[in-house]
Amino acid sequence: MKDFFYAIQDLFVDVIFAPFDELRKLELENWFGANTVSWIFIIVGFVAMVYWMLQLKGFNDNNEEDKSISSHSYL
Repeated sequence: MKDFFYAIQDLFVDVIFAPFDELRKLELENWFGANTVSWIFIIVGFVAMVYWMLQLKGFNDNNEEDKSISSHSYL
């Protein structure tokens, strides 16, 4: 059973996380290149936020937004 868990460890350390080890080595030479994964997540998050704001503006312009004061029936 111990070999099974060591196999899982080897899979993650040697195979799945190997690209991140290479990015860590790259950080000494090029900071922007080493943080490409972070930059991609930032760009995706920003695009999603802009899309969300445009959707909210569209609903607000069409007067589809429920602007009643009480949000629950018991208030």
